[in-house]
Amino acid sequence: MDINLIIVTLYSYFLGSIPFGFILTKIFLKQDIRETGSGNIGATNVLRTGNKFLAILTLVLDFLKGYMTIIVTLKYFNDLILLSALICLLGHIFSIWLKFKGGKGVATYLGILLALSVNYFLIFIIVWVSILLIFRYSSLSSILATLGIFIYEYFFLENNILSFLFISFIIILYAHRSNILKLINKNETKVF
Repeated sequence: MDINLIIVTLYSYFLGSIPFGFILTKIFLKQDIRETGSGNIGATNVLRTGNKFLAILTLVLDFLKGYMTIIVTLKYFNDLILLSALICLLGHIFSIWLKFKGGKGVATYLGILLALSVNYFLIFIIVWVSILLIFRYSSLSSILATLGIFIYEYFFLENNILSFLFISFIIILYAHRSNILKLINKNETKVF
């Protein structure tokens, strides 16, 4: 087996799997974020603790782990970039530190997108903010923004990574399955 494949898989997964929301709330609030709100370890749920600073910090750190993973891979293992991105995303959603449970993957995915293309990043932000302002659901914004990136790539083929973006959309859709049920049943929590 290719040693580079093993190296990329290991660091991508372990960087992705660091549960910053869990760590920060445990250290600073002395509570388990999994017992608050939706039980998720991401920034949106950390915000439900009432601590905006920790929510922003969680968002930034989850974003940076995706971004830095791809930057390292681009520099040293460029031919394994899509594997690295996928493994990092899976690491966040299925963290080894939390019995293979984790966040929804959105902030980490956004970091990955920025490392791959500024255009992906900007399109994601524009779609996410637009949907949030209209419907006020973070989950719906995340799902549609992820779909938006796939649609953009399908029509413009910027980096020819359509299969990665489609798989990422399916993974993020799966991670949001409980939110989708809540949206259908009209009991999903609005951001504002």
